[in-house]
Parts: sequence; structure tokens; C-alpha cells
Amino acid sequence: MTEAELFRRIKDATSVIAIVGLSPKSDRPSWGVARYLQGLGNRIIPVNPGHAGEQILGETVYADLTSIPADAKVDMVDIFRRPEAVPAIVDEALTVLPDLKVIWMQLGVTHDEAAARAEAAGKIVVQDRCPKIEYPRLG
Repeated sequence: MTEAELFRRIKDATSVIAIVGLSPKSDRPSWGVARYLQGLGNRIIPVNPGHAGEQILGETVYADLTSIPADAKVDMVDIFRRPEAVPAIVDEALTVLPDLKVIWMQLGVTHDEAAARAEAAGKIVVQDRCPKIEYPRLG
């Protein structure tokens, strides 16, 4: 499978995206990516403990992945956090998100061990990429 085919598959297979580290500030990359993904028709679920209970882009912010209601059916986790935070996020996602298909780590975010655990659990993993950059390339 080519990279373009992989990104097309992810784009087509996801509709509910938890964005870990989503900022309420419209000038931050996480906000712009979340807005872009919403514009494609996805539901975004903000995850940011410093803003739990508030609203970002019209959606309630959760403190962590565990706090997201089970009926949300999150199929992708998009991570805007430092690499050292990734293992705990991946472990939490694998534990509490039964519908999870994709772990996506944003530009500058990689963690090979956490990625290997997610892949071993049958998840698609993308590291050091951005859907706002990759999706438009698909045409």
C-alpha cells in the first residue's frame, strides 16, 4: 500500500477524532487542524486537562481519553503532545477506545515503542505527519 493509499484509507475510515492537546487558541496548529478536520465532516473531541468542561470549536473538552463517553465511538486519536507523553496516551487509547482504528502523531511527534504497541494491537499508526497537509494531496 502506498502512502497516499494509506492516507486515503484513514481519511475514509475515520469520522470521530479525539485531538489530544487541542488548544483553544485559534492561532495554534492544533486548533487549525481540528477546524480543518471538522470542515471535512468529522466530529472532533477535544482532549486537554487544562480546559476540561469548556468548549473548543463547539465541542466539550475532556480531561483525558478515559473521560470521553463510550458512545462517542472514537476511531482516531490525533496527538499534539511532546514525544515523551505519547506512551501514556497510546496505552490509554488502547485500553478505553474500543472503536479505535488510527493513532496519528503530529509533525515533530514520534515514539517508536508506543507505535509498535499500537500496531501490535492492530491499529494504523502515523508519525510525524499532519492530516491537514496530507489529505489535500489526495485530490
